[in-house]
Amino acid sequence: MQQMPLALGLPPQPSMENFVVGANDLLCQALTGWLAGLDPSPAPMVWWGPTGSGKSHLLRAVAHALSQQGIQVGWLDAAQATQDGFDTRWGAVFMDDCHALSPHAQHAAFNWFVHAQDATVKVMATSACPPVDLPLREDLRSRLAWGQVFALQPLTDAQRAQAVQARAHALGLSLSEDVTRFMLNHFARDMVSLMALLEQLDRYAWQTQRVPTIPMLKAMLGST
Repeated sequence: MQQMPLALGLPPQPSMENFVVGANDLLCQALTGWLAGLDPSPAPMVWWGPTGSGKSHLLRAVAHALSQQGIQVGWLDAAQATQDGFDTRWGAVFMDDCHALSPHAQHAAFNWFVHAQDATVKVMATSACPPVDLPLREDLRSRLAWGQVFALQPLTDAQRAQAVQARAHALGLSLSEDVTRFMLNHFARDMVSLMALLEQLDRYAWQTQRVPTIPMLKAMLGST
C-alpha cells in the first residue's frame, strides 16, 4: 500500500535569502541596498538572462519584501490578460519577462513607466535579452535601457548542486551527492526544471516511504 503524500514540500516564497547568488553579487547588493533605503535614485533597474536563471525569482523576492513592509506594488507580466491603470499608492513597479509583452501590455507598461517617473517610483524589470535588443516599442525600450542594467550570470555545476541540496534539506529530503549529480547530468540544468524535478521526487519519496536513490528516480520517471 502506498502512503498518500502530505501537503508538504511546497515551493518556498522567493526571497533574497534563498536565491543562489553565484557571480551575481553586484545585482544582489544593489537590490539589498535599495530595499534598505540606501539607493534613492529613481532610475529603473533591469536584469536579463535566459529562462531558469532566476530573473523572476529576484523580482518576486523584492516585491515580497516590500509587501512584508506593507508597501503596495504594481506587477505586470506577459501572462496577464489585462493590465489596470497606474495606482498612486504603489511604492514600486515590477515588469516581468518584458521580451514577451504583447502590444496591449506594452501600452500599459509605458503608461506605468511615465507615471512612475513623475512620482519618482522605482521601476524594476526583467527580460531574456539586453533592453536595447528588446522587441518593444521604441519609447518603452529606451526607458528600460537608461537605468541600471545587469546580466545574470549562469551558475556553475557546483552552485547548482548547492542549490539542489539546500532545497532538499529545506524539504527534509535526504539527497545523496550521487543522486544530485545524476539529476544535473541527465536532466534540464536550469534551476526551474531542477527544482520542479526535486519537488516531484520529494512527493514520490513520501508516497513510497523510500530514501531517494538513482534507481528510485528512474522508477519515478518511468511511472509518470
